[in-house]
Formats: sequence, C-alpha cells, structure tokens
Amino acid sequence: MKKKNKPFTLGSAPDIVDLAEVAYGYRKVVIPPKALKLIESRRASLEALLAEDKVMYGINTGFGELASQRVSRESLKSLQVNLIRSHACGVGEPLEDEEVLGLMFARVNELAMGNSGVRPVLVRRLTDLINKGVVPFIPSKGSVGASGDLAPSAHMALTLIGEGFAKFAGEEEFQPSAAVLKKAGLKPIELAEKEGLALINGTQAMKAVGGLALFEAMNLFYSSVLTGAMSVEALKGTPSAFDPRIHALKPHAGQVEVAEMLEAMLKGSKIRASHAHNDKRVQDPYSLRCMPQAMGAMRDAIEYALNVFETEFASVTDNPLVVEGKKRGSIEVLSGGNFHGQAVAFAADFAAIAITALGNISERRIAQLVSDFKILPPFLARNPGLESGFMIAHVTAAALCNENKILSHPASADSIPTSANKEDFVSMGMNAALKLSTVVRNTARIVAIELMAAAEGVEFHRPLKSSARLEAALVKLREVSPAFKGDEVFSYRIEDVAECILSGCFIED
Repeated sequence: MKKKNKPFTLGSAPDIVDLAEVAYGYRKVVIPPKALKLIESRRASLEALLAEDKVMYGINTGFGELASQRVSRESLKSLQVNLIRSHACGVGEPLEDEEVLGLMFARVNELAMGNSGVRPVLVRRLTDLINKGVVPFIPSKGSVGASGDLAPSAHMALTLIGEGFAKFAGEEEFQPSAAVLKKAGLKPIELAEKEGLALINGTQAMKAVGGLALFEAMNLFYSSVLTGAMSVEALKGTPSAFDPRIHALKPHAGQVEVAEMLEAMLKGSKIRASHAHNDKRVQDPYSLRCMPQAMGAMRDAIEYALNVFETEFASVTDNPLVVEGKKRGSIEVLSGGNFHGQAVAFAADFAAIAITALGNISERRIAQLVSDFKILPPFLARNPGLESGFMIAHVTAAALCNENKILSHPASADSIPTSANKEDFVSMGMNAALKLSTVVRNTARIVAIELMAAAEGVEFHRPLKSSARLEAALVKLREVSPAFKGDEVFSYRIEDVAECILSGCFIED
C-alpha cells in the first residue's frame, strides 16, 4: 500500500483505499472548518427544537419498541448514557485493531456530514481517538445489522465516556478506558441529547470489517491470477486459451481483464518456448484453461461488492436524521431506516461466495501440480518416497476450502425479529462481513500453498527461465519462503506468504 501523508478530510466520500490507509494507521483524519460550521449550526437548530419540546425519536423518547415512552427533559442526558451501557453487550473475540479504527473512521466521517445533530466536540474527540491510535475493546459478535451495528458501536462509545476498556494500536493488553484516555491526553465526553444514539446507529462495523476484507480481497485476487500463471508454467500448459480473439466473443469485463493479464504474464517464457513445438495436448484442465471465464466472474463479483461498500462509505446511516427543512434556514428531524445493512450484507455474502470459488480453483491447480507425474515429480518431492513434498500442504488447502464452503452460506438469507418485533426484518450484515473476512484469510493461505508449489514446479524446469514478470515474482517469493531443500515445516511459510499476498507485495506498482 502506498502511504499518503495528506490527512483524510472528514465529511467526504472515502474509497476503500482511504479506509485501509486510515485503519492501518498510514493517514490521519482532519475535520474541515466548513464541516464544523455545519455541525455547529445543525446542533443549534436541534437544541432549538428541544426547547420547543418537539417529540423526536431517540432524542426525548425511548428506543425501539419503547419509542412511545416520553423521557423528561432533565433525564435526556442520562437516556444517552443508559443507551450506551445497555447496548454494550457484544461477545466473542475482539475486533482487530485496524477493524476498530476503521469502524471509528466510518462513524466520524458520517457525523462530519452534519446530519446527526451532535456537537462539534464529539466529532473532535472521536477524531482524536483515531489520530492517537486509541483502540476500544469491541467484541466481534452481537450485531444483527439493523438498527445498525448497535452492540459493537456501543463498546466504542463506552471508551468515549471513559468506561469499558481500550488500548493503543499494536499493544496486546486492554486497560480501563479512563487510564488509556489519560495517557492519550484526552478527557472523557459527557454525552448530550441524541449523541449516544448518533454514535451507535449505522452500518459502521459491518462496512469497516467487510471493507477491509474487500481491500485484502483485491490484493488476493490479483496475486491469485499471477499464481495461476505460474501454475500454467510449472505444468507446461498452453497460453492459447488466453488469446484475446476468444474473449472478444464473450466480453465480460473480468474475463477480458484476466485473459489480458495472463497473456502478459506468460509472454517471453523460455519454458513455454522449449515445449511449444512438440506439445501434443490439445487442451489443459479447466482450472488452467478456464481461468479467464471463472476467475473473471469472481473479479466482477468483487467489483460489485466494492461498489456497494463505497456507496455505503459515502452514506449517512444514522437515525433519526437532521436534514434541511422546507423553509429556508430550518431543519427537520426525520426517522427512517438508513441504518439497515441489507445492501452491505448481500455484497459481503456475494463476495464470500466469489472468494470461496477463488480458493476452490486454486486448490484444483494445486492438485494438478502434485499429481501430474508426467511433468513434475510426485508431490513435488525432491526424493519421492523418502520425502512427502507438498502432499499434506494440499490436504491443508482442501481443509480450508471445506471451511470456506461452510461459510459461504449467506448470512443475509436469514432474519430473526428483535426488539419486541419492532425490528422485524434485519440484515445480519455484520455476520456476513465477519464471514467474508475469514474466507479471505483462508483463501490467501490456499493461494500461498499454490504459489509455493508452482514456484517449485517452475524451478524444476531450470535452467530454463519463465517470463520476466513471473521470474520477478519468484524473487519476491524467495525473500519470504526460500526454495525447499527437502521436507521442511510448512506452517509458518504458508502464513508468511499469505500475509504477503494480502498486503499486495506480489502486485506490480
């Protein structure tokens, strides 16, 4: 990832790279004066409505099925604190540091758009948490993805008010939030009317977790195309199936792109030139020959999900919303359902299915690499029989594929009514995002196994060289995973290569 020095301007439309750069700590965030002015103006207008004793959901009423319960003016601030405490009921392992920072970034960017009615001080404080790398303890489970990601976001809000637990990014142990805020030179916030609700209503958790998974998925996809090209080389396959004249007759965008990439990656190979004149095979297996058609469709599915997520990043998902009134200079408070994560849930599920298929086709190429005994030694072992080579690495890939297939059942196909049936249709978007993250990580490990296996196969054909692009990738791979000298422990190699794949180190600048 190329690191930018310029801070991200809050209140604008971030893309997936902006999300990743802020979440991984490469960029700070800043609130522009124009946004602060709008936030302050909208807050003043909201307070004027409160002074008129207007009934507004979640501001001077209860929540969910308790919306009909009016709350007295002297209890409005307590209402917001009670909301945060009661909704902080997440369970399970905590989110990763970058996921938490991504969640806070998504939330503060929405607040900076001026449609939530919060005070400028709240936006500033949340900005401070991000820029100082303060990471609240946020359990990963407990959101159904409508009224937004309530439980995860409530744990984030606990830290803002000096409760719950937090740490600095990169640290292992969580401490009481009050102590962490003190180390960061920050004071807890005393929530005003509407602010507790504004902190937790919305899709910020699912779009942070799912968005970062999609960022890694893009790196994974382009690395997997390179890996597939290397498998073609190792298996002495033919690049004729990537001829652009074929794909002009079925011009899906992803298919055309993958075919072009494969043809370019294989161009100039001495391995191919050595056997092209006496190659008696008419067609390669589908996992090689149909990469443009199969992997191109996977690319298109990822692109669809990416577009949905980036639309969500640019959206305001709070409720109720403070919007311009029909009279000039006035505002209205409208209650709707922008917190509902159905679009994100569908996109995350669709992406998980596509990435699962990406792992499946990679596993099939691994199977070819370890079992085509006419071209490569059995299981790529240097001394077959005495050594097992990639035999059990392929088993690991198969196990990961099986887990992915289980996780590919769409979370968005389910809905369980909550809040006394007031919230009677929910998205399960957070579960979809969490599944996507796991599928991406699993598939990176599968592709890592294929990349190492294909590299062994290419090097088996020495002294012949592959194309310039693949030889350059081999050099990068050998910096992380040196050539095997016999049977060696695979585990750490798989994890190290997978991390390189997810970070994009095999993608050309």
